[in-house]
Amino acid sequence: MLRVIQIGLGPIGREMVRSAAHRKEIRVVAAVDPADGIAGLDLAEVAEVPPEHRASIGAAGGAVAGHVRVSATLVEALAEAAAVAVVGGDVTADEGSQATAAATPTAAASGEGHDAAVADVAIVTTTSDIDRVADQIAELAAAGLAVVSTCEELSYPWATHADAAARIDALCREHGVACLGTGVNPGFLMDYLPAALTGLCRRVRGVTVRRVQDAARRRVPFQQKIGAGLSPAEFERSVAAGSLRHVGLPESVHMLAAACGWGLDRVEETIAPVIAESVIDGGYRPIAPGEAAGVEQWARGYCSPDARQEAVVTLYFRAAVGEADPRDEIEIDGEPAIRSVIPAGVDGDLATCAVVLNAAAVVVAAAPGLHTMLDLPVPAVGGVSRRAARA
Repeated sequence: MLRVIQIGLGPIGREMVRSAAHRKEIRVVAAVDPADGIAGLDLAEVAEVPPEHRASIGAAGGAVAGHVRVSATLVEALAEAAAVAVVGGDVTADEGSQATAAATPTAAASGEGHDAAVADVAIVTTTSDIDRVADQIAELAAAGLAVVSTCEELSYPWATHADAAARIDALCREHGVACLGTGVNPGFLMDYLPAALTGLCRRVRGVTVRRVQDAARRRVPFQQKIGAGLSPAEFERSVAAGSLRHVGLPESVHMLAAACGWGLDRVEETIAPVIAESVIDGGYRPIAPGEAAGVEQWARGYCSPDARQEAVVTLYFRAAVGEADPRDEIEIDGEPAIRSVIPAGVDGDLATCAVVLNAAAVVVAAAPGLHTMLDLPVPAVGGVSRRAARA
C-alpha cells in the first residue's frame, strides 16, 4: 500500500485525489490546502470522489473509513495521517502518538519525523515555479517524506534553474528522501517518451516532437491559461507579463538533449497566438474571428552557435479551442528513422495524475536527492502493486 499526502487541491490536485481513489493499492491519508473554504472540509467531498471509490481515502476500516479532513498545514496533515494509521491498523496507538509528536514544527525541522511511518510520499500540485515549490519541498523533506511534484520547472532544472536544483538536491540528501518533478508534459510525452524511442536507434541526428491539443476538451482554467478568447493585443500583454505560456518546454529540450548525449549551446523559445478565422464554439465561451483560440510555442535546442546549423531538438506545442487534428507525434531523424503518432493525443489531466502516481512508487524506493525521469526505473502502471508485493 502506497500512503500519500496530497499537497494542493486546485483542479489538478483534486483530479489527483480522484485518480488515487480509483486505485486500491494507493491510500490518501492526508491533504493540505490552506485556502479559505477548503481547509477543514472532508477531502472526498472537496475532490468530488464518487462514493463507490472512497474506500481509498483515509483509514482502511472503522467509522472514519473514506474520510480525511483537509489540513491547513503540513503539521496538521501529519497528525491527521497518524490518526488514520492508528485506525487503519498500520501503527499502534503509541506509535501514532509518537508520529503526532513528531509532526510539531520543531520535530519536522530537525528531521525527527523520519520514524513516524504514517505516509510514504507527498504529491505536490501547487505551482509551476521552482523557487516557490522549493520551500514546500524543504518542509516535506524535513518530515521524512519523498516528494513527487507537478512543478514544470522541476522536471529538468539543472540547466535552467541550477541554484534552486542544487538547494533541493542538498535538502533531500540531508534528510534521506528522494524528489522528482514530472507530469504528462513536461516529464513524459515531449521528453521521456522520445528519449526512450531513441533506444531503437544506433545513431540519432535530431528529434522533433509535436503536441497538438483541442483545448475544448480541457478544463476552463487551461483554456484561459492559453489565452483563448483574448484579443491579439491582450494576448501579447499577457505574454509580456509572463502569465501566458506553456511552462516547461526548455526543460524538456534539455532533458531530451541530455538523453541523446548532446551538449547544447543554446535553447530558443517563441510563442504566438493561434488566431480564429471563424466563430469557434465548444470552449468556455464563443471565440470570434480575430481573437486568440489558443497558443503555439516552439522550443529549439542547438549544439552549435552557428546560426546556419539546424536544431537537434525541436518541440512544438499547440493548444487551441477547436483544433482539428489533435495528436502527439514524435519524429526521430536516425538510423532507423522513427515516426510515432498517438491520434487525438493523450488526455493531459488524466495522464498527468497517472504519471505522478505511477512514479511515486519508484521515487519512494529511490536514492536520496533530486531526480529526473531519466534517472529512475520505468514508472509503469504496476509499480505500486510490485512495491506492495515486495513489502
